[in-house]
Amino acid sequence: MSSAQWGTHGVEMTAERVIKRFASRDDGHAEREWRGLTLLSAHVPGLAPEPWAVDLAADEPVVVMSRVAGVPLRGMVLGRNEVEALAAAVTALFEAVPPDVVRGVPLRPGRPSALLGHVGSWAVEVRPETGGLVRQAVDAGLDWLAGSGLEAGAWQEVPEVFGPGDGNLANYLWDGVRVRVVDFEDSGRSDRAFELAEITEHVGSWIEHPLDVPEFLGEFDLSSAETARLHKCRRLLALVWLFLLARDDPQDPRNPPGTAEQQAVRLLELLE
Repeated sequence: MSSAQWGTHGVEMTAERVIKRFASRDDGHAEREWRGLTLLSAHVPGLAPEPWAVDLAADEPVVVMSRVAGVPLRGMVLGRNEVEALAAAVTALFEAVPPDVVRGVPLRPGRPSALLGHVGSWAVEVRPETGGLVRQAVDAGLDWLAGSGLEAGAWQEVPEVFGPGDGNLANYLWDGVRVRVVDFEDSGRSDRAFELAEITEHVGSWIEHPLDVPEFLGEFDLSSAETARLHKCRRLLALVWLFLLARDDPQDPRNPPGTAEQQAVRLLELLE
């Protein structure tokens, strides 16, 4: 759920290549980035940067890849062409890696089980500092979560896919014809419902020019189990984002004033 196209690591770019340097080899970001690039290069070349070189043993690992042309979708007014191209790119990500290969890919970080742990901590640390509409939405979200059943691991009832792991529209580049994808440092084995919720509920999908969520989701033929999981994952991620936005430092804000309140409205609408 990073908030920048290339995460928080150093990046050098030329006209043809990107050199991405990672802060530590212990957090797995570089390994996941390289794995994602090589999987996609093998199964759906052209959708993502081509992996060129890697040094995972360095104290600060390095991944070198081709540079992908295009403009980030975040901040753009997305018309029908862009929404269809975004859905096509996401579908290609889901369908590219064969199921037998996906089974050997480690689970991506930031799964619902991990998010539930974060929410539990924030309920103690952050909730007492909130008030007004934000507090109302936080309490409603926590009440729903207590009976959601997400902790039961029901996601195993839906097919597993390769997931990019970050719903930030800044990672989806539009070249006027198609959308291609960058940033796989949180990628791994996942499911369609959770990955779609990552996109629809990311703050970058609504803070500027909102993504038409019904139009976007209408491009996917989900099973009843996936649809039910999607609703739950959207609510969970909306609650996660509410806590993240409520923690925004008023002295050094990362988002415009009132963003947390807008997120509170979004969560309450999802909970209806």
